[in-house]
Amino acid sequence: MTLTHLDRRGFLRGTSAAALALGVAPRVFAQPAPQKGGHARIGHSGGATSDSIDPATYTGGPVVTAMLGGVCNNLVEIDENGAAKPELAEEITPSADAKTWTFKLRKVSFSNGKPLTAADVIASYNHHRGEETKSGAKELLKDVVDIRADGDHVVVFELGSGNADFPFVAADYHLLIMPADASGKLDWKSGIGTGGYTLEEHEPGVRIRLKRRDDYWKEGRAWFDEVTLLTINDPTARQNALVTGEVEIINGVPTKTVHMLKRRPGIETVEVTGSAHFPFPMHCDSAPFNDVNVRLALKHAINREEMVEKILRGHGTVGNDTPIGPAYRFYNAELEQRSYDPDKAKFHLKQAGMDALDVTLSASSAAFSGAVDAAVLFQESAAKAGIKVNVKNEPADGYWSNVWLKKPFCMSYWNGRPTEDWMFSMVYADGASWNESHWSNERFNALLKEARVELDDAKRAEMYGEMQQLCRDDGGSIIPMFSNFIDGKSERIQHGKLASNRFLDGWKAVERWWMV
Repeated sequence: MTLTHLDRRGFLRGTSAAALALGVAPRVFAQPAPQKGGHARIGHSGGATSDSIDPATYTGGPVVTAMLGGVCNNLVEIDENGAAKPELAEEITPSADAKTWTFKLRKVSFSNGKPLTAADVIASYNHHRGEETKSGAKELLKDVVDIRADGDHVVVFELGSGNADFPFVAADYHLLIMPADASGKLDWKSGIGTGGYTLEEHEPGVRIRLKRRDDYWKEGRAWFDEVTLLTINDPTARQNALVTGEVEIINGVPTKTVHMLKRRPGIETVEVTGSAHFPFPMHCDSAPFNDVNVRLALKHAINREEMVEKILRGHGTVGNDTPIGPAYRFYNAELEQRSYDPDKAKFHLKQAGMDALDVTLSASSAAFSGAVDAAVLFQESAAKAGIKVNVKNEPADGYWSNVWLKKPFCMSYWNGRPTEDWMFSMVYADGASWNESHWSNERFNALLKEARVELDDAKRAEMYGEMQQLCRDDGGSIIPMFSNFIDGKSERIQHGKLASNRFLDGWKAVERWWMV
């Protein structure tokens, strides 16, 4: 079986529906056709003087937006529908057990004219493997046993165990393809890629300047003549730069100022539901949370709609006590949404042999912006169910080392991961080092292993749907809300359907957007 496109299942939001959900009228006029030209300036968060174009060091910020979305390509990219789509790979063929993956490469060239070969792909991946590497992608590739070339344009990956989501791994932002040097090592210092732009200047923590290639192999991509990414880490300064016309695009608009930005003439916001969420993990191996009825009582005692409205200011969606939200391929849209119900909370307390409950919730601004306010809202809603939530405001300094994973009931934050398996394996699997709720469910763990090697999407959807239900009904995390990715732009900047896996159109705005 050859995969040329991995279809997305589940909830997809239409353009008009999205517009209505965000409180704006959908456009009824024809969008200007994409056109080449213009100098796009992007005010970007996350830049630092320590930034490097070495892909092993990427953590986010303007370097990733420039290199992933402009200078380089991956074997696979995540498209606007959340599907893993061949990019530098022309065809992707898995073995029946999903342990061997064969990538047939396109016949394209780097910006210096060097043809892309299997040797370049192998060097790009080996850069993140081995004992010596400190790459952020090392853990992703730990199950890769061997990478070999089958001629100049075929690369074969051998995995230690089956992984139906391996194409999504190949789309990770660290794993972009750069040329190999004469010794077979990665020549990342050249800054050369196969993407639609060349790297003209990089002043770490200040600016990155790109110039469009006229010979880019992708049709209908890379529209801007030039792109300059400016590091503006302060959100207020970033927003001011957009308003005053110093930049045309910014990422990461704070929810508390979105309404002000929307009132500005010539300015538009770009908003999609993402995978970022806010768990309240309870240690399932510590009393009273070792009783599932106590966990269910607390889950029914939280007012999710109120939290979305007051903490996210409406820029998000309610959660259902599972980390898999609408942005995921196998989101279970048929799973009944849990709602605030003090009577059901009281019922579960009685099932646990209790008339009342007294718990301490550790909160801190370090967990996420508004975490302490969210804890207080929970305290107020839970009181109506006979549950006393004592909010302990923990110091921000050291929260992730002294509170998270240590205190039995605390607040957390996850940006999400590209796949269900990735998210579940990292945080919910039995024995996972970041299993923040100490949850262990035999059925869940069996399904996790089965779904990982299953290539039939329909069967996987059933498995992941059941796993979401297990998280909701037995899991140790209250997950009340998912937040949106919010960016801002000049009305002169246009785009097509937006990806929801990251901000700035999945970090691909440099390649996908254009100027009129």
